[in-house]
Amino acid sequence: MYYYIKNTLEKAKSPDISGKNGQYVAVLTSAEWLENRDKFDMGIEMDIDLSAVHSTKAEVNYDSLTGTFSVPDRDNISGPNTNFAFALDEKGIVFIDDSGFVDKTIGCIISSKRWTVPSLERFIYDFLEQIVARDQIILERVDKELDTIESNILDGEENDPSQRVSRIRSDLRDMRIHYEQLLDLGQELEENENDFFNENNTRYFHLFTQRISRLHDLTSSLREYSIQIRDLYQSQLDIRQNRIMALLTIITSIFMPLTLIAGWYGMNFKYMPELEYKWAYPAVIAVSIVIVIVSLIFFKKKKWL
Repeated sequence: MYYYIKNTLEKAKSPDISGKNGQYVAVLTSAEWLENRDKFDMGIEMDIDLSAVHSTKAEVNYDSLTGTFSVPDRDNISGPNTNFAFALDEKGIVFIDDSGFVDKTIGCIISSKRWTVPSLERFIYDFLEQIVARDQIILERVDKELDTIESNILDGEENDPSQRVSRIRSDLRDMRIHYEQLLDLGQELEENENDFFNENNTRYFHLFTQRISRLHDLTSSLREYSIQIRDLYQSQLDIRQNRIMALLTIITSIFMPLTLIAGWYGMNFKYMPELEYKWAYPAVIAVSIVIVIVSLIFFKKKKWL
């Protein structure tokens, strides 16, 4: 698929890639790129193996700027990434994509963007913006989920959240790495080492790196928050265990004197005078009740109950 960059992207069957009729955008499959790469005259021999793409990056060549994208699925961040490559010069940009992701993204740009001053830089900016368009909402949703987990932990209503928090932390780690790679890409574009871009238009790339920097900071903050929630749950577990141990200790302390009495009079020596007393049994019961009551009052006064 070929497009000219006008007030919006205009489809073309076979654009003039010399740049005389304006800058272009081309979306090719791997097979189409191998068949047509010489037509683009970018001075590169780029054999694309999209299955080997693992990161988002850009590389400066003598006659072109090439690179790859590895984009996490926002609906399943821990799942496989969408991988594609690109090559560009001052005349236009070529995407090599077998997944359909680029076509879908360009469709969103066509339906939502109109440019007063069209340019390759503005198109690249809007393309990059489409990649992260939903991210602010996604991160806000994660923030609310972590808030809910924290509130439930403090209210004692949360069962073990370790798996949920671990999944969130893993997703945030993947997104943080993705943003770091996008930052490097944006800075490489802003550097404009080969002077492919109009110097006045490199501000678009600066705006993009600023936005990615904010998303990166938010992601890092949320990841720290998830670690704090894990520690909070562990501390709540420790508090519960301490309460249980305190209760067991109190019960043991109450019954220790009673155990002593039972053990003492369970020896049944022949000359134990209390065994012959008529009121010995009721007296032991009364003493036991007094011991329990006094112990409870003592523990209550010390605020151990």
